[in-house]
Amino acid sequence: MSINAKPIGDRILIEAAPAETKTASGIYIPETAQEKPQRGTVVAVGPGKYAEQTGTLIPVSVKVGDKVLYGKFAGQEFSLDGKDYLIMRESDIFVVL
Repeated sequence: MSINAKPIGDRILIEAAPAETKTASGIYIPETAQEKPQRGTVVAVGPGKYAEQTGTLIPVSVKVGDKVLYGKFAGQEFSLDGKDYLIMRESDIFVVL
């Protein structure tokens, strides 16, 4: 997967997983009632952030291709080349799946 965007600092670019359209029992969920997805795939990663006291670079702990779980209202949504993405800081990610 190639993308023409490079996050700055400890920011991470995520492609959100599609919203659930059907429940486990087979009932279809209308678009207005679908919840915002809380998981996605990392598509680009910034270099990391610099420690204030020492000035050393602290690299980001996730890598491209990782499946992650993040907060419901985390990140900023935007579109690039017709696809929707989220940009967020590393601290907004809870779990690497």
